[in-house]
Amino acid sequence: MTKTVTETKSTAGDAVPPLSQGVRRHLGKNLRSLYAGCLTEPVGERIEALIARLGKTRG
Repeated sequence: MTKTVTETKSTAGDAVPPLSQGVRRHLGKNLRSLYAGCLTEPVGERIEALIARLGKTRG
């Protein structure tokens, strides 16, 4: 099953302005606090095995 993506062309008149520095700072701060716990959690066995396979050289 595939999804169809509809592309829309943007003209200079309707371009979305970039986020302000304050908004980017606020989002970054909240995302860092949201994901901080994930960095301290142990990696699952399956992921560890996949990482180990990536580390092996191909022969």
